[in-house]
Amino acid sequence: MLQTLHIKNFALIEQLHIDFSEGLSIITGETGAGKSILLGALGLVLGNRADLGSLKDKEQKCVVEAHFKISDYNLKTFFADNDLDYDDVTIIRREILPSGKSRAFVNDSPVNLQELQQLGNHLIDIHSQQQTRELSDEQYQLYILDAIAGNNHLLAEYKKQLSLYKSLKKQLIKAKEQKESLTKEYDYNSFLLKELTDANLKAGEQEEMEAELEKLSNVEFIKESVAKALAIAEDEQIGVIQNLKEIKSTLQKISGLSVGYSQFYERVNSVLIEFDDIAAGLREDADLLSDDPERLELVNQKLQLIYSLQKKHTVSTVEALIAIQQELEGKVLQSDELDATIEKREAELLDIEKATNEAAAALSEKRSAAIPKLADNITTILSQLGMPNARFKFELTPSGNYYDNGTDTINLMFSANKGTDFGLLKKVASGGEMSRIMLAVKSVLAGYSKLPTIIFDEIDTGVSGEISNKMGDIMKEMSKAMQVFAITHLPQVAAKGDSHYKVFKSIQGETTVSELKELTGEGRVQEIAEMLSGKDITDSALNHARALLN
Repeated sequence: MLQTLHIKNFALIEQLHIDFSEGLSIITGETGAGKSILLGALGLVLGNRADLGSLKDKEQKCVVEAHFKISDYNLKTFFADNDLDYDDVTIIRREILPSGKSRAFVNDSPVNLQELQQLGNHLIDIHSQQQTRELSDEQYQLYILDAIAGNNHLLAEYKKQLSLYKSLKKQLIKAKEQKESLTKEYDYNSFLLKELTDANLKAGEQEEMEAELEKLSNVEFIKESVAKALAIAEDEQIGVIQNLKEIKSTLQKISGLSVGYSQFYERVNSVLIEFDDIAAGLREDADLLSDDPERLELVNQKLQLIYSLQKKHTVSTVEALIAIQQELEGKVLQSDELDATIEKREAELLDIEKATNEAAAALSEKRSAAIPKLADNITTILSQLGMPNARFKFELTPSGNYYDNGTDTINLMFSANKGTDFGLLKKVASGGEMSRIMLAVKSVLAGYSKLPTIIFDEIDTGVSGEISNKMGDIMKEMSKAMQVFAITHLPQVAAKGDSHYKVFKSIQGETTVSELKELTGEGRVQEIAEMLSGKDITDSALNHARALLN
């Protein structure tokens, strides 16, 4: 409920602070006194857009602050989802700076207008004859039926299943798109993969084969060079090995004479051993050397294949080709795996679709069962409001489409008079009829769901005294379950209030300001008497006012 409203520098209001109570609060005042200004200020804290024209003093900022008791509204999840500090008494503050910039705060945390509007929808519901068009909205009509049918649990279950259905369907569409994309490349990828697989590539083999090719291509030259080297090394008269042996033998004779000669001897001996090993290696290599045209051709072909693959894939190493092969294997495998994924998702989607349809059917069944009860309740109240022949017909039809609140579409058909055909409510009901229907609907809803604070803005305009008295009774009854404000020009309605506030203008210096004050006792009697007889209040009007209040 709205506990406190503080307004500073807004339109004709310089400074206003007012505390509100539970029950039915009446707001009266002459036309132009500032009732619309009050609603405009409330609109700011509910997230309406503002401009510099709202500032009374263009050099000062405008501040509108409202305190709401929200402990019964189950809004802790909303606060958590929007990262806001929750408090049972929540303070909303809206500021408009002289620069035109607007700021909004919830419990001193900055919020954007969208968040403020979402919160505002849970706090205050404003209705005038011009604002009854939501009654023509299909989603609102279904909301009414769900409230009467007690469908909160079923709606939650349906939304859960629908969320799963949408998620799975999105996954299935994505898998099919991937499959389609991969299918287009599948044959080409498979061809490339076969080329690389058939090549039987191994890391490091390119360098080894290039060295082998060089060797096989120069066998005769290598043989000739090795033979010459061995001849020089092993000649019995002048060969290197023979000469090293003689040097070794000579130095051995003097090695015992000094450490230096001994070291020379050891070094020559080492050289002889190493050179002898080199010669043995050359002999072994020479024995293995032979012309092998077939091997030469095989090596050459393999290298040409490697070079060709490297050129095709624009890489320069076998290792890079192996990496590409592994990537292609993954793509081909992924295409095969997607078939299994798609099949699995389709089976899961069928199960979820079945569960979603069952939840939607249960919703529809309970809605259909609630229609007679809702129609009876509304027509009973409308009969009291001067529409004894009003009739309603709810046409509930499964659409085959999934909406956020089920699969039903609804047409609310209405007939105001005997002998007239039903027509769509939004087409056949007048403005005055719509305002009374809305009051009846809100009255019914108040018994089934926790509605926010509701403000009826002159919805009694143009109705007779007897009907306005009934309207007041209905609003009074509603106020037992919720906070209700009624802005009215009718004394019969004003007298029903638990609290009464008057909006009026006054001259302060050279400026006109709007003010709001609570009326009690004789002040309230005077206000209702003035509503009955005008500025010239008669004794009869005063007595009538006291009778209404009593």
